Amino acid sequence: MAIVHDSKKACAVNPLKMSQPLGACYAFLGLASTMPMMHGSQGCTSFGLVLLVRHFKEAIPMQTTAMNEVSTILGGMDNIEQAVLNIKKRANPALIAIASTGLTETKGDDVDGYLRLIRAKHAETLDGTEIVYVSTPDYVGAFQDGWAAAIKALVAAFVTPAETRVAGRIGVLPGAHLTPADLEEVRELIEAFGLDAVLVPDVSGSLDGHIPEDFTPTTLGGATLDDIRGLGACEHVIAIGEQMRGAVERLEAVGVPCTLFDRLTGLTATDALVALLMRLSGKPAPARLKRQRGQLQDAMLDGHFHLGGKRVAIGAEPDLLFALSSLIAEMGGEVAAAVTTTHSPLLVRVPTDEVLVGDLEDLEMRAVGCDLLITHAHGRQAATRLGIPLFRAGIPQFDRIGTAHQLSVGYRGTRDLIFQLANIFLAHMHAHGPEDWPLPAEAVAAAQGQPAAGCGCASSSCSVSDEVVIPIIPA
Repeated sequence: MAIVHDSKKACAVNPLKMSQPLGACYAFLGLASTMPMMHGSQGCTSFGLVLLVRHFKEAIPMQTTAMNEVSTILGGMDNIEQAVLNIKKRANPALIAIASTGLTETKGDDVDGYLRLIRAKHAETLDGTEIVYVSTPDYVGAFQDGWAAAIKALVAAFVTPAETRVAGRIGVLPGAHLTPADLEEVRELIEAFGLDAVLVPDVSGSLDGHIPEDFTPTTLGGATLDDIRGLGACEHVIAIGEQMRGAVERLEAVGVPCTLFDRLTGLTATDALVALLMRLSGKPAPARLKRQRGQLQDAMLDGHFHLGGKRVAIGAEPDLLFALSSLIAEMGGEVAAAVTTTHSPLLVRVPTDEVLVGDLEDLEMRAVGCDLLITHAHGRQAATRLGIPLFRAGIPQFDRIGTAHQLSVGYRGTRDLIFQLANIFLAHMHAHGPEDWPLPAEAVAAAQGQPAAGCGCASSSCSVSDEVVIPIIPA
């Protein structure tokens, strides 16, 4: 069991974490015809917008209430009203999703009250557009906390008890640590058993890097409002990541059967999901899944020669940290340093001695002597200073393309992740040369055709045995 503690520094140096509002807006980006909006200053939204654009290399729809000094003091109702009406007029989204920021949370804006007044005042104008609000103060928590709060708010707003269940409909509540490619893999796993998968949110439909047929000012795809409402009638709901526990409890309160997986990276974790799908569908695992499982087993056999005994330092959100560290430990590696962004009940199960809630400076200090650093792109300077390779994981990865298609779940995702990690060690393996194992002087003399001391010479001081010694040179 790992010991979890907080950094005692007065301030963060080279921050590891991202804010709650950004995590909430990222979740909202997985909903169809939606306009995410931060209730705060323009800078809050601008920073988050740039970060997501650099990571995904895609256009990101996001708006702001543009609070200033005066509106902050007097209250933000006028700004919210104006923003909502402008968004409705220009984009006509199915959903306007509002996340608070530290500024408005500190002021104490009653956003729920504002929205009731605005809805009553402009009922006809806002007809056809839903509005949801989530409290996400950015001075506490981190990225995955905002994502979790957003999904919990969506479930609370739109999911009601259903009289009947739709046979074969499986809801999925993915964590913020899963990429669009991961969500596609989960969907394919579910559909392989003849089941219908409904993902909420579904960033695989909106941030997978496709070019739309027509321009839209809102999100390009994702889960619809009907999909969210339909969670209440699902035969079963699968949640991925401890961060989803709050949303799961909401669904269970309205009678929806749920199963929470702490990870889907690894052989045993994927086996557990497949076993659940076999039970829900009443069908055996398809032949292609059995083959994928065999490929993963072979990858684990091949990969453990390169990952076994390696010391790895990881800095990531709690659920991503747990998934990666568990796989490293299963492959025989050592998680020598673990730094995360926020507290989670899962952290005590991370396979290491201690987990620190800290920043990238803390990670760098603890990564001395490690063989590999795993974190997002802001860890690249630390890896250079440490002289070890960096494996990029999580958000942001602004210095790489194709980040939406990184795969780490299921049999195929775990297989590919093992290959990537092993290949990093292979690429950075020391290239041995002849100078690494210098031959004994007598062996060099023999190779040059010269008599060596002690090989039959007349010298009485020769201390070399007459026995022929063949030096063993490592391969």
